[in-house]
Amino acid sequence: MKFLTIKSEREKIANQRIMKNIGVIIAISITVLMVGCTCQQPETAKDQVTDFVFPKGEKITNNNFLGTAWLQMLVNSDSTYNTSIGNVTFEPGARTNWHKHPGGQILLVTDGTGYYQEKGKPAQLIQKGDVVRIPPDMVHWHGAAPNSGLTHIAMSLNTDKGGAVWSGPVTEEEYDLIK
Repeated sequence: MKFLTIKSEREKIANQRIMKNIGVIIAISITVLMVGCTCQQPETAKDQVTDFVFPKGEKITNNNFLGTAWLQMLVNSDSTYNTSIGNVTFEPGARTNWHKHPGGQILLVTDGTGYYQEKGKPAQLIQKGDVVRIPPDMVHWHGAAPNSGLTHIAMSLNTDKGGAVWSGPVTEEEYDLIK
């Protein structure tokens, strides 16, 4: 993954704000995981149930996604944080349309396997534990691999610069090139 280079004091301050928000999310996640670890675990594999750190949310019904995906908003943007954070879960093969975020975006992959692709570049495999830093105004898409679901925390940054700008769908031909 490519990382942004800090070019100005303003960007440095914005990045410090982002890191503070990431720290809050990580602290909350660790607390939730620690509480979950104190519960008695099933004795056999057939009794095990996948637990999600955050709720799966509501099925996404707009035309900005192909396939089945769910969204649980965790933080709605406001004038203090200018950041929105959502837990997005994709079924195998589901994906976003091409889009960009004027303020940039960070993805924290929490489960599964999928892809992230910037316009004009090859797709990159993403999987549990990966962090994807997406520069402002970079046209891209992300979603699940054909044989795996994908869950990630999507943080839209500097939302005071505007929300996501959606383009057309990732075609089957484009998606087939990465399989």
